[in-house]
Parts: sequence; structure tokens; C-alpha cells
Amino acid sequence: MATTGQHVELGIAEMNLFLLLGAMGLSHSLFGARLLPVGTLYDPFIARGLDALNYACYQDARFILVATPSGMALAPEGGAHQSIGTPLIGMAQPGLTSFEPAYADELAVILRWAFEHIQSDGGTGEEPGGSVYLRLSTRAIEQPHRALSPELRRDIIAGGYWLSEPVGSPRIVLAYQSAVAPEIVSAAGLMAEDRRGVGVLAITSTARLYSDWRRAQRHRQEGRLAQPSHVERLLAHVPRDAVIVTVIDGHPASLSWLGGVAGHRVESLGVDAFGQTGTVADLYRHFGFDSESIIRTVESVSPGRPIRFRAG
Repeated sequence: MATTGQHVELGIAEMNLFLLLGAMGLSHSLFGARLLPVGTLYDPFIARGLDALNYACYQDARFILVATPSGMALAPEGGAHQSIGTPLIGMAQPGLTSFEPAYADELAVILRWAFEHIQSDGGTGEEPGGSVYLRLSTRAIEQPHRALSPELRRDIIAGGYWLSEPVGSPRIVLAYQSAVAPEIVSAAGLMAEDRRGVGVLAITSTARLYSDWRRAQRHRQEGRLAQPSHVERLLAHVPRDAVIVTVIDGHPASLSWLGGVAGHRVESLGVDAFGQTGTVADLYRHFGFDSESIIRTVESVSPGRPIRFRAG
């Protein structure tokens, strides 16, 4: 493994960044040797270079795009530096696989996979390769202390895993993507006494979950035998009358499709406006996905004994 490389500083020139990533990412077809390009930029400014990004993916250029900060992490700088729709871009762009891990150990697994993915030729037993987009955050959150099993590593790459598996016949499942994990964990903890068995679904890649689900659907429509998709397996034991509350620091439509997998009702929380300035906590509260807002949403869709908020 080489320990040398080259750093290129382009400044505020996102279109040039994507042109460069596209050119470097085609080195295997032009010169017979792969480069491993990694480009970084502010997540909200992906839109400045979408045309070049689209054509790079169309030509099967291979690169890793690291976009950070994302979402409300740049809240003090105002709406112009807050990304909202980029999770939808990551889902919709062919040739580009997007991930949005919340924790550093998830990111380590994904990065290892990403460097293999951008070099894959789709040979026997290999998944076809492509480029990878990492939507990351600079928000500092408490990290879990855990050993990742081979099964959990596979689930992280497949797009999601149960951070806390549902128990019995839960009426609520909390599903999240991005650095809103602390709000989800806090809300689940506050609900534990009054709404038992709540499941917490950590989504690391809507793109992987969605494309795998659509592939399985197409196979069944064509009369071919198809194994259940990863998201179908994850939701297989969630009662049909349960409600899935989704949370993302991005556009809520990014996760609302989960209701179509097994017919669950979905309440999607996220960001669908900009222009506000404040702390991250202020804006999470303003847009309605801080822990108390999550709990209010749960109470609105699953009436029961009011959930008690603890001081502090």
C-alpha cells in the first residue's frame, strides 16, 4: 500500500472539483491504472457542480465524495450553508452510492467498503462498482463503545441495522439517519417506561436500502424468485399496525418511502425550509426533531399515557 499521494486545493470552485474527480476517476479506462480520488466540500454546495457530477457518474468515473458539514451543523451561518435536499440527490443519482453514518465506527466500515467499491469491476461474485458519496456532519456526538460483529458490519453496508430491536408487539419504531442519533436515543429512553418494546432502526444508507428493495420488487414483478430485500427483513417482525417515525437532518421525504415496504404508517420528521440562524439545538427544536418534538409526534400517532419529560 502506498503512503504517498497528492493534495489539490481548488478553493471555492465546486464545478472544477467534480470535473477533476470525474477525470481522475476515469484513469482506469484512459490509462489502464486506477487512481483513488477523494474529494471534499461543504455538503450544501454539491448543487453547484451537479452537471459535472452527473456526467462523471454517467461515464462510470470512480471516486469518493466526502461532503461535510451537512444539515443544520452550520446553523450559525444561516440558511445558505444548510443542506436540505442532498440526501435525495444521493438516492437518485445513478452510479453514486450514498451513505450517512451517525457514528465513527460505522464510518470506518463504510470507508473500507468504499475504497473496494470504487475499484470493483463487477467480476464473478463481485458487486458492480461505482462512486461513493459520504454525507457527514461536524456535530460532536457521544460514540457507542461496542465491538462490531461481522453481521453488524454487513448490515451497516447494506444500509441499516437495529440499534435497539423491537420487543414483543411495539406500536412505535423510531428510524433515523444522520447525526440526530442523540435525539433518537434520548426519545427512546424517555418512552421506555410508557411504551415498551420501541425499536430504534439506524439507517446508514437510504440509497442502498431503497435500491435493494426496488430490485427485489422488480424480480417479483417479472415472476423471478427473489430473496427479501434487506429492509424487508429488517421490518419483517414489526406489526403492521405499528407506526414508523422517521427522523433525518435533511428533507423528510428521504425516509418517508419506508411506509411502502410493508404498509406501515409513517410520520416523517426533518427539514423542509431554510433561512433560520441559531444553534443546532435551536434549529432541531424549530424544525421539530429534537427529542421532545419526537415524543410529541409519537403521542399524536399513538395515544396513550403521556410520556413524562425528565428535567435536564
